Order: sequence, then C-alpha cells, then structure tokens
Amino acid sequence: MKISGKIRFIILISSIILLQNCTQAAEGSNAAPPAPELPVYTVITSPATTYQEFPTALEGKNNVEIRSQVDGYLDRIYVEEGSYVRAGQPLFKIDSRAYGEQVNMAQANLQAANANIEKAKVEVDRLQPLVAAKVVSDVQLKTAKANYAAAVAASSQARASVGNARINVGFTTITAPVSGYIGRIPFKKGSLISRTDVNPLTLLSDISEIYAYFSLSELDFIAFQKKYPGATLDEKLKNMPMVDLVIADNSTYPQKGKMSIVDGQFDKTTGAISVRAVFPNAQGALRTGNTGRVRMPQMLSNALIIPQESTFEIQDKTYVYILGKDNKVTSKPIKVSGKTENYYFISEGVAPGEKIVYTGIGALKDGASIKPKAISADSLLRARPL
Repeated sequence: MKISGKIRFIILISSIILLQNCTQAAEGSNAAPPAPELPVYTVITSPATTYQEFPTALEGKNNVEIRSQVDGYLDRIYVEEGSYVRAGQPLFKIDSRAYGEQVNMAQANLQAANANIEKAKVEVDRLQPLVAAKVVSDVQLKTAKANYAAAVAASSQARASVGNARINVGFTTITAPVSGYIGRIPFKKGSLISRTDVNPLTLLSDISEIYAYFSLSELDFIAFQKKYPGATLDEKLKNMPMVDLVIADNSTYPQKGKMSIVDGQFDKTTGAISVRAVFPNAQGALRTGNTGRVRMPQMLSNALIIPQESTFEIQDKTYVYILGKDNKVTSKPIKVSGKTENYYFISEGVAPGEKIVYTGIGALKDGASIKPKAISADSLLRARPL
C-alpha cells in the first residue's frame, strides 16, 4: 500500500508536535515547586508575668489525734466519719461507771479524813488547858498537834483524790479540742479502749486554713532572697506577691495564698529548704492529704515573647526559624526563661525586631525560601492574651 506525500507530511508534523509536548512536560516535572507562603511576625518586648511551679502536699491548720486519757469500753460514738464538728462538741463516751465509783470512794475517804481532823482538834483543845495548869507534860500536847497536822494533810490528800477521780470521770466524755472534720474511726461501740493504743480514736482536721508545704533548692532560695526587697527574711516574705495553688485536676484554686514561713535550715540529704504558703479554706474545698502545685509569679518588665507553636525541639534544645535575606530561613537555638499557656519568654537567641516564622515550620529546612506573609505580634497578643 502506497502512502501519499501529503499523508507523510501530516505524520511528520504530528510527530514533531508530540515530541515538543513531551519535552515541555519533562521540563515542567523537573522545575522547583513554588516557595510556600507562611506567616511571619516581628519579635517584640512586652511586660509579662511568668510562673514558677513547685509540687506541694497540703495539710490542715490543725491535725489533732483524738485519744482517750482513760481505759474502758467505748460506750457511745456521737459523730460520723467525715462530719464537721465544733470545738467542745462531744465525740466519744467511755463507760464511766468504774470511774464514778472511784469518785464515791474518794469522797468517803475525804469524809473520814475530815472526821480525823475533828478528832485531832478535840484532843488538842483538851490538852491545852491541862498543859497550862501543868497537869500533863507539853510532850502530849505536841503529839496531839502533830496528829492534827497529819489529819489535815490526809484530808488534803483525800480532797486531791476526789478531784483526780472527777477528772477521770470527765475524761470519759471525749470532746473536740478544735473545730474541724472527723477522719476515719477505726473503733466501734463496745471496743476496749486504752491510753496506750497505737491507733487514735480518730483524726480531727481543722482546715479553715490550708498549709501548702514545698521545697526550694539552694539556687531558688538565693534567687528568692535577691528578688524581693527587705532587710530580713520576714520582710522579704511580706513583700512577695500572692501565690496560686494548682490542684490535682490542673484547675487553679480560686483563693490566693500568702507565703508564710521558711524552715530554719537546709535538708542535708536533699539540699532543699522547706517553705509554706497559707490558703484560706472557709468552704472546706481542700483537705489534708491533697496534692497540687504552688505557682509563684515573676514579674517581667521587658520580656521577649514568642508563641510556643513557632518553636521546635531537637535533642532537648528549642529552636525557631529566623527570616533572613532573600526570604530564606535559618534555624536558631533559643533559651526559654519562662512560659505561659501559649507563649515562651526568651532570654537568649533572638533580639527585638527579628522576623520569625509563626506556623508551618514542620517542613522547613535551613536555607529554604518562603513567601512571607506579615502578621502583627500585637494582633497575636489580642487573639491569645498572655
């Protein structure tokens, strides 16, 4: 079959066009992708507050072990575990019958002692005129007077025994020494109670105020002394700002606390010193044994602020991408001196006025080019306050 010259020409032109299209497609596949458009902001300084947190254990203002001062059977329990009681309110009753009989016996002994006083006095009164008339010797009078003095002393001793017996009767009713919440009651009605029992009857916790104990390292303690004005440690504590308490669910306790006391010396084993913060607890929301974190504020007058999402970490170091000449980025390490929920405070690594990539840094590398889209640092702070 013969192909005409016209058809050969058409086939040749089509082949040239197809070859050109393939060449253009290959060149297009090898071309570099366009630079990504990423938000960039200029680093600014601003007054800010950062926080330092310390783990803490909470204790009530008073934690009193309730123990019996007499032995006997537990006759009555007036309170329930976890209930609130006021100072002076009855808590437990020990069987008092034996102690009541001790009172009766002591009173009988006192009556007998008083009768002996009267008998000795009669003898003294009888001998005095006889001695004056020299009918009998004064030795007998001296003996009578000594017997009288002994009778008076015996009466005082018997009176003390009565008082002691009545005190023991009073001890059979155990009352609350302070207001607070009743803890676990390990004994039941009818249990034999002894003054030497290892376990107390219960633990009474006064939680009108809560003490949050935590520890400062030696470096933290030195920084604390330098940071706050005052000639003495007490004056420095008074000049400290109020502190917050972050409880177990990471919420902040609504009442602020005040730093109260510092231990007298550092613990040799831990190298730390114990510190206490006091929080009001009128509603009883906190209990002895709770845990949390004391958050101490630190005021910064001129802080460099960087959003946390603008940073990344490599081998425990924190970096940001700085926008340089020709819109190329370079990673740079920074030193974080504090933080809030959304921001880092930077002490080293960047300077005010430098431009930093805000987001989209996951796929960037040193030397990569971007198309910067400027955003205002002030607008970031308005959208996400410190």
